[in-house]
Amino acid sequence: MKDEVRIDKWLWAMRIFKTRTIATEACRKGRVTVGDNDSPIKPSRMLRVGEVVNVRKPPVTYSFRVKALTENRLGAKLVPDYLENITPQSQLDLLDVVKISGFIDRRKGLGRPTKREGRELSRFREEAADSGWDFDFDFDFDDDDDSDE
Repeated sequence: MKDEVRIDKWLWAMRIFKTRTIATEACRKGRVTVGDNDSPIKPSRMLRVGEVVNVRKPPVTYSFRVKALTENRLGAKLVPDYLENITPQSQLDLLDVVKISGFIDRRKGLGRPTKREGRELSRFREEAADSGWDFDFDFDFDDDDDSDE
C-alpha cells in the first residue's frame, strides 16, 4: 500500500466525485481543503492516512477522515474501509432543508409536483402537523377600519 496518493485520485476513487476531472476542478476552484486549513489545495497535493479532507458541495461541506489510500476506483461497499465520514449532523440537516424547501418555495408555473414529490410533501405535512406546526395562518383583520371613509 502507498504512503501517499494524489488527492484528486483519492476523491475519485472514494466515489466522492463521479469523474477525476470533476475532482480536479473542485480542487482548483477551492472546494476541497485538508485539515483545519481553509486555503485551497492543488489537485496534485499528496494525501496521507489520518488527514481530514473537507469537500464543499453546496449547500453542505462534507468531512472525511482518510483511513487508507488507493488510486484505483473501488466498489461502493469497500469505500467505508478507506474513509470515515465525519460530517457534522448540522451540515447533513441542511440537505433535508433544501429538499423540503423545493416544495414550499415552488414558483408558480413550474408545474405540478411529481408523484414522488407529492408523497414527500404529504409526509412532510404530516410530520409538521404532528410536531405542532400550523400552516393555516389566521390573521385578525379589523373590519371596523372601513368606517373612516
